[in-house]
Formats: sequence, C-alpha cells, structure tokens
Amino acid sequence: MSAQEEGQMDVLDEECIGPLPIVRLETAGISAVDVKKLADAGFHTVESVAYTPKKNLLTIKGISEAKADKILGEASKLVPMGFTTATEFHLRRSEIIQITTGCSEVDKLLQGGIETGSITEMFGEFRTGKTQLCHQLAVTCQLPIDQGGAEGKCMYIDTEGTFRPERLLAAASRYNLNGTDVLDNVAYARAYNSDHQTALLMQASAMMAESRYALMIIDSATALYRTDYSGRGELSARQMHLGRFLRTLLRIADEFGVAVVITNQVVAQVDGASLFAADPKKPIGGNIIAHASTTRLYLRKGRGSSRIMKIYDSPNLPEAEAMYAITEEGITDSTD
Repeated sequence: MSAQEEGQMDVLDEECIGPLPIVRLETAGISAVDVKKLADAGFHTVESVAYTPKKNLLTIKGISEAKADKILGEASKLVPMGFTTATEFHLRRSEIIQITTGCSEVDKLLQGGIETGSITEMFGEFRTGKTQLCHQLAVTCQLPIDQGGAEGKCMYIDTEGTFRPERLLAAASRYNLNGTDVLDNVAYARAYNSDHQTALLMQASAMMAESRYALMIIDSATALYRTDYSGRGELSARQMHLGRFLRTLLRIADEFGVAVVITNQVVAQVDGASLFAADPKKPIGGNIIAHASTTRLYLRKGRGSSRIMKIYDSPNLPEAEAMYAITEEGITDSTD
C-alpha cells in the first residue's frame, strides 16, 4: 500500500471515530446553502440533525417540509438509529471510557469512575466537595487512558462564580502535568441567567465538533433557575425550561460521547414526612432532573475533613457508600 493510500485510510478511520461533521450531508445530496443554514441554527454534526424532531428543522428559515424530510432521511442513513442486538450493545458498553475521580474508594464505588456518554449528577449541601470534585475531574479527564483519564479537553460552565484555576494547578502538580497545558485544555464560561446557560450549550456543540472534548461540567445546573423563576406560578415554566436544557445536555452526551457532570443543590423538606426521615434534605429540580440524570450521587459531610458519597440512583450501580476527603491536593482517600 502506498503512502498516499495509507494517508487516505487514516483520514477515513478518523472520520469513523466520533461524530460526523455536518458538511458530510453535502455528499448525500443536500445543498451547501442548506447545510450552512443548519450550521447557523446550531446543528454542527450529522448526529445532531438525526436526533432532532422534524418540527425543530421546520423553524429554520428556508427549510421547507420537503427539505426537512430529505435532510432527516439522508442523516438517518449516515447515523445508525435502528435496532441492534444486546450482544452488540454490550460490546459497545465495554469500550466506554471512565474518568477517575482521584479517590480510589470513590472509583471503586463507581466501578471505575465517571462514565462517558451519560449524565452524572452530584448533589449535596454546601462544603461537601461538589465544586472541588468538578475541578479535579477537569484535570483527570486530560490524563492518558491507562492512567484513568480520557485524553480529552474539558468544558466548564460556571453559574455560581466558584471556578478557581488555582485548584486546577494544584491537581495538575499532583499528577505531574504541565500547569499551563492543563489550563489551556479547559474551556471556561460564566453563565449569568438560565437563557444564557442554554445558549452556551450551542457554542459548546460548535467547539466539540472542532476539537476532542472528554468532559462537560455545569456547576451548578439549577442555581440560576432558583433565582430566575420564583413561586408556584412560575414552576411549570421553570420545569419546562430546565427539561429542555437537560435534554440538550443528553443530546451532547450522545452526540459527542463526552461525560456530562452536573451539580445540584438541596432543599430541606418541611412537610410531615420529614419528621420521620433520617436525612430531610432532597435535591431540587423534581422529577425532571431525576429522570434526565443517568447516575445520581448524594454527597454529605462526615467527621472532620471526611465526606461521604452515596449512590442515590443508577441503572447499573448498587446502592452503596464511599468515604473521601477534601485536602490541598483535591479529593483524596479519607484517612479517618
């Protein structure tokens, strides 16, 4: 095989791995003008088009019903969306990369670490290590796969103003990584309201289509909704907006295979049932966020510097607990 043919094979292999760029639709008979309209509307991959309902395409100016049918038809040919055997799916599941948390007990609890391609929710009261864990994951996702990383960049959306690059540098020195490279591999954005938070996801999709990202963090996913919407009168609107935001997150996880980590706040139950509950705190967001998250982790305080993580809900992990500690190096094994 000639060097030119080998080069072409490498390009084909790279295209097979990961999402297909939206320009691929041009080879399927979709005009360049229509492809540009899709890209301008936030569709940067063929998968994003294939996964979207037809009515969403019809809202794009210049896309008629006939064009929408043709676009969806061609996209579905390029993206496998039919039935498969459980054996094939099991094989795909075995290839899923897991990102280490930096604490062996927590990794053991999660059977390897934070799973890519799904949403992991961490909730708990203040000072339980939610943000510290997010900072640490932003570094560990950059590690080589044989060291528990995912060899990819991190995207960090901060809604509470708690992002601190110093914490990334502390974690980088722990893993003997170059601090400047670690910071360069983290794309950071501050969200100022719930609409801005959703708009940032469109920018995130465009960036992920251009470069290899392994992790997306939203800290916290619900803080802005608590202030932007108040009272029972706005509860329905809040939940619908939150539902759309979480659905977009799930689409990004499916489309790009990234691990999505969101943090959530808790609220104290003040009804009669709380009198008989050992721990009256529950995560906010209701059933909308409960159904959207694949794995839910409950973080609570222990003795001294130790903290406890509990599997609150998961499709494959048994209900169990693990202890960890918050130290200058980040999240480590508890010595208590």
